[in-house]
Amino acid sequence: MVEPHEQITISEYQLSANSFREGTWNHDVSQNREALVAAMPKNPGKILDLGCGPGRDLVAFKELGYEVVGLDATPAFVEMARSVSGCEVWQQCFESLDLPPETFDGVFANASLIHVPRSASLVVLKQLWATLVPGGAIVMSVARGEGEGYTQRPTGNRYITLWEYETLASELERAGFEILERYYRPPGLPRQEQSWLVVTGQKILSTRPSQS
Repeated sequence: MVEPHEQITISEYQLSANSFREGTWNHDVSQNREALVAAMPKNPGKILDLGCGPGRDLVAFKELGYEVVGLDATPAFVEMARSVSGCEVWQQCFESLDLPPETFDGVFANASLIHVPRSASLVVLKQLWATLVPGGAIVMSVARGEGEGYTQRPTGNRYITLWEYETLASELERAGFEILERYYRPPGLPRQEQSWLVVTGQKILSTRPSQS
């Protein structure tokens, strides 16, 4: 089942898919990709690019020799990503994921889980925990701030949830992850001007996610 806020966000991305691709394809997020690779238990391993969009990072990981699977809810992005990367790309919504257990060495969630409401984040993170192999890693890039709701775009609205480190780290730990690293982007700016937070977590071998 697609939640109403998901459908609104998907519809906006569907209408703006071409301009989104043009506007983001050359963004340099190699720092985030390198953070995932460094934390993964096996290299080259298998990566799930969660919210892969038009496929930029699928191409980058594939060129580095990784087996990578994309996942996105927007039909236009799924088509673009498959075409440009030649990778397998699954069309799924974040709040109704259907993922194989203990399959991926890493999950790359670059500016994607910002579309999940805070109330649903723990359930989604537990599903990502379950699809990682023991010791597997996740890299999350999220927009900084407090609160959540719709942001207006020329082609519609996107649902956005903002996070700061303390609240995001707590959610990851409840889902069964150990925090390995955090940093802020864009690099080289004063902290107050760094609008993105990146957190690396590892699936803890000896624990299971909290039941709460």
